[in-house]
Amino acid sequence: MTDAETFIHRFVPGKSKRTLLILHGTGGNEDDLLPVGRMLDPESSLLSPRGKVLENGAPRFFRRLREGVFDEDDVIRRANELADFVTAAVAENSLDAGNVIAVGYSNGANIASAMMLLRPEILRGAILLRGQVPLIPEKLPDLSGKAVLLSSGKLDPIIDADNASSLVQLLTKAGASVTHLWQPVGHELSRNDLDAAREWLQGVRG
Repeated sequence: MTDAETFIHRFVPGKSKRTLLILHGTGGNEDDLLPVGRMLDPESSLLSPRGKVLENGAPRFFRRLREGVFDEDDVIRRANELADFVTAAVAENSLDAGNVIAVGYSNGANIASAMMLLRPEILRGAILLRGQVPLIPEKLPDLSGKAVLLSSGKLDPIIDADNASSLVQLLTKAGASVTHLWQPVGHELSRNDLDAAREWLQGVRG
């Protein structure tokens, strides 16, 4: 991989053709969500990069100007950088390029959404845990055949219902098949999120 394509990351080979791209939230790292990925799909390969942007020492996948306000130029740059990394990792590890599904939490969910909107060829689908609209692309991609699960918290103090619903509308307008679930919790993950994600993933072919 070139320097631009390299992230600090973990790769765990699996037994199936599916790869889960594991994307942590603010302050997380490449190890945090590996147990979640394995819980969701015991057979898949796991590819888990660490975000390169530091916010007061906390890793993220792109810059934000303040809570809920993103640096869109940086979102675009970082989404493309991450997409290039995934492409290189798929080739390096002889993975199925057509069977990569993102599993992102919070900031990780947002970079996954950005990748789907900017580089739709990279992902087969995505599990977006507490996701919101990362940017509005100049031109909507064709997301026909892509499957997305968005799991939102009814009591989330960071992402309100309108923003979560706007993400659903954006991805649906682009042609994705979107399932939107509401959990009776805040921004934190719950067992309901993981159970629902595992069940949803079982229904995604590949």
